[in-house]
Amino acid sequence: MKLPTRAPTAALITASVLASLAAWPAQASSHREAPSIGGMPRVDGTDFYLFSSYEGVAANGTGGRAGYVTLIANYLPLQDAYGGPNYFKLDPNAIYEIHVDNNGDAKEDLTFQFKFSNAFKGIALPIGNQTVPIPLTQAGTVSAPNAAALNVNEKFSLTLVRGDRRTGTATAVANPAGGTLFDKPVDNIGTKTIADYPAYAAQHIYNVTLPGCAMPAKVFVGQRQEAFAVNLGTIFDLVNADVGVITNRSLINAAAANSIQDKNVTSLALEVHKSCLTQGNETVIGGWTTASVRQSQLVNAAPPSGYDTAVKGGGGWVQVSRLGNPLVNEVVIGLPDKDRFNASVPTGDGQFATYVTNPTLPALLSAVLPIGNAAPTNLPRLDLVTTFLTGIPGVNQPANVVGSEMLRLNTAIAPRPFAMQNRLGIVVTQRA
Repeated sequence: MKLPTRAPTAALITASVLASLAAWPAQASSHREAPSIGGMPRVDGTDFYLFSSYEGVAANGTGGRAGYVTLIANYLPLQDAYGGPNYFKLDPNAIYEIHVDNNGDAKEDLTFQFKFSNAFKGIALPIGNQTVPIPLTQAGTVSAPNAAALNVNEKFSLTLVRGDRRTGTATAVANPAGGTLFDKPVDNIGTKTIADYPAYAAQHIYNVTLPGCAMPAKVFVGQRQEAFAVNLGTIFDLVNADVGVITNRSLINAAAANSIQDKNVTSLALEVHKSCLTQGNETVIGGWTTASVRQSQLVNAAPPSGYDTAVKGGGGWVQVSRLGNPLVNEVVIGLPDKDRFNASVPTGDGQFATYVTNPTLPALLSAVLPIGNAAPTNLPRLDLVTTFLTGIPGVNQPANVVGSEMLRLNTAIAPRPFAMQNRLGIVVTQRA
């Protein structure tokens, strides 16, 4: 299972948006992009990656992990690497989902559901003649899953739903021991607590069997370094930098160009064989992520002793986060409709069509950058409709596509080794 490396700089964002607002690699971020989700960071989807696995693949697209598809949903943006003492656990009162449409009808055919829970051990120490609970997440060093020194062990369940996400056939995915819960690695606290974090985290990559799938799969959930490179302050301050600085790729790791290089996210990663994701002769799949919370939230005025006991949820699930193609809700959807987009489903995307056909961001950038009137004038932007809503013919457009916003992948196109990949993809005629 290969996790993504750093994504393009902010320069490519600007250039791409000015040119077409469309041809963007499947690597981008969506931090606090809507008014309501800004107050719910634990369920804020930041990235979605959907690509053919390329680990160990030869130049001809065979060998290694060829035939597999990697799906990665990132949540909880801008995590500080020094976020103690509680760090960044996901919401046990939420449901996190990766959806796959494998017949082009803008409806989910497969949904991978993740739910989280916290096993509180209540580690206490004898202090004088009293036994007193400790105030920290850990009481010593950690090197293995569910280490004895962990005061709180975060776990998750994985369920595969075929059909509608709420009314379809749901089957739990078993862990290697036959149970239904998987351990999630504690966040990267530091080298005194966890001497070798990569080795520790790797112990949480699980081989699993998906119900109804003949090929084995893998799953991992844990904290990862933010893969996107951007100076958020500069970009949203009317792009407050010289164009030459923004477009200088050599600055990708410079603090001035990448203000989030020391931030983390939480990744929900799956590697699934394409035969388990596709349907019939259709080789193109579409994917998007969501997070939902209970409709009612009850705050306890006198929380009982335990862990994370102050808030409880009730009622039906309400979707509050949605992410398919990168940057859509961030810089395409207008401010009045950002919350609506996060709560919407792809079959209802016609209500947002004007934001795609007549985008405002190119005009905004032309007004604040010394580049003249560079905003495209080929309105309505049917090229963006193709890129965002239908897929590109001959590349990633399903045969019977219903226009809808999601990330699309043609699983029939062989992957390329990492060294042969071009970050601009189809823009430079590279289909894989």
